[in-house]
Amino acid sequence: MKVSKEYNERRKEIVDAARRLFSTKGYNKCTINDILDAVGIAKGTFYYYFSSKEEVLDAIINRVAEIVVARAEEVVSNSELSPVMKMVNTLLSMRVESEVDNDLMEELHKPENALMHQKSLSLMVTRVTPILVKVVDEGISQGIFKSDFPTQYMQIFLTSSITLLDDGIFQVKPEEQQMTLRALVALLEKMLGVADETFWNVTKQYWG
Repeated sequence: MKVSKEYNERRKEIVDAARRLFSTKGYNKCTINDILDAVGIAKGTFYYYFSSKEEVLDAIINRVAEIVVARAEEVVSNSELSPVMKMVNTLLSMRVESEVDNDLMEELHKPENALMHQKSLSLMVTRVTPILVKVVDEGISQGIFKSDFPTQYMQIFLTSSITLLDDGIFQVKPEEQQMTLRALVALLEKMLGVADETFWNVTKQYWG
């Protein structure tokens, strides 16, 4: 079914309003009526676009994921980059601080918004894993990487990285986070059978 421009614009308007409200009021405290008032629509109009507040939340999380996926795919499609550079740049492209306002990030980390946070982490791992696997396969075909479990290793690495480097989950000193990053990169090097510091020598130049 062809979706009209007007439909997409109104849907985006609802999502934008909800995103602002979730940031300021909190997901649990924000009601559908709050969203209706912010957009200036009737309840029936809201339910034409979304079946629930949780579905709006899914749309917000999906939007952020789409941005990350688009950036990652752009990196992977760059034929001028080596598999090592593609891997590092793809991982760097996942840093979404600039795509999600600070208030919303703080909301994601509140205990009462655990569902919201869990959904975002799960979606990111699900969407980005296949992209990283493409890079691994390319590296294997060129004799650069070695891996018997590309998909599983990338899932493990992504889940560990996203969780351990999340300031909202583990509030540690910068030097401690740097050590965690170093350990994660060392783990990736072992997963892909490359020499020590193959990834680290590149990563440390960009991760600030």
